[in-house]
Amino acid sequence: MQLFLEGLIWFCAVGNGVMAGVYFTFSAFAMRALASIEAPAGIAAMQAINEVIQRSAFLPLFFATSLASALVAGATLLGLAETGATAGVAGAVYVIGMFGCTVVFNVPLNERLGSVDPASEAGAERWAHYLRTWTRWNHVRTVACTLSMVLFAVALQPR
Repeated sequence: MQLFLEGLIWFCAVGNGVMAGVYFTFSAFAMRALASIEAPAGIAAMQAINEVIQRSAFLPLFFATSLASALVAGATLLGLAETGATAGVAGAVYVIGMFGCTVVFNVPLNERLGSVDPASEAGAERWAHYLRTWTRWNHVRTVACTLSMVLFAVALQPR
């Protein structure tokens, strides 16, 4: 069991780091780049990103890291892991800060943006709100993924 959990923690450390990089890209420059172009073009580009991402390697990694992080957190909570509390906290930070935030905030915003005509006045209004709100929650995901990755790496250190 411990070897399995250690493998999960390694997977979480690497996978969560990859996810942190994806979210960092949007927080650091992608959303600012989209905001700098005309609203219809920015909306259309983000709609395309949201469509393509669902058929990419992102989605399996998104779910696999979420499941693995939840398993580590659960095993720690139940006392099944000898890794100490750090791995459990790492898993909880990821599940709440990344998965929860995505499901509760970012995905609904994506769905609302996906239903708008990029060239419409309503589209421009929704885009302005989307840029502020989606990006704010993406910052939360970026921090959660990065913190989780660091905590998983700490949990892997020999005691």
